Amino acid sequence: MILEVIATTVDDAMTAENNGADRLELITAITEGGLTPGIGLVQQVIKAVNIPVHVMVRPHSRSFVYSETDVATMIAEIQAIRSAGAAGVVLGALTPDGKIDEETLGALLAWTGDMQVTYHRAFDELDDQFEGLRTLMKYPAVTRVLTSGGPQPAPQAIPQIRRLVEEARGSHLKILAGNGLTWEIIRDFIDQTGVTEVHFGSAVRYGRSGLKPIDPVELRSLADSIHQ
Repeated sequence: MILEVIATTVDDAMTAENNGADRLELITAITEGGLTPGIGLVQQVIKAVNIPVHVMVRPHSRSFVYSETDVATMIAEIQAIRSAGAAGVVLGALTPDGKIDEETLGALLAWTGDMQVTYHRAFDELDDQFEGLRTLMKYPAVTRVLTSGGPQPAPQAIPQIRRLVEEARGSHLKILAGNGLTWEIIRDFIDQTGVTEVHFGSAVRYGRSGLKPIDPVELRSLADSIHQ
């Protein structure tokens, strides 16, 4: 079982690693769903921890529909993140009619090299997630999908997430479940969905607030529940 934790600072990253996180998603603007962090932060976090660091590539929070200049910006960010030694990137793009934007996805993947690629929660805006999953299966560079099974929190979409896990079984894609999970329910959630990776942000912070630091006690309780 892999526990991915959101980090927004170097201190977050070190606290996460020291208290049971297996992987980091590094972002800024947590209250906007995560945007690309500055390259200085990326470099310092990679130096500070030994666990894999996956970096958000999202130029703005207006939508997941990107212009040519947005895509050029994202490519430049991917190049810088790769040069910094990150283990992966987190990205996604949609067409104006709400499908996976394969043209943009292909343009971005051309620059990811051997980094792992997570398709982020743009996936949760798709009308047909199973069609979306089949689309992503055409791209070996995409290694996982971060999803709550739709627009609602993950605990409210257990049947959908279980179906996505079953659909992805045997492929190169893993389902990374996130949004609305807490350590109190995580074992039941894992048992009911069959996920092998989970993603936590606000729920492991003081007061369960995205704008507070990671709470080592909360995170350790979660990690112990997951890794038992």
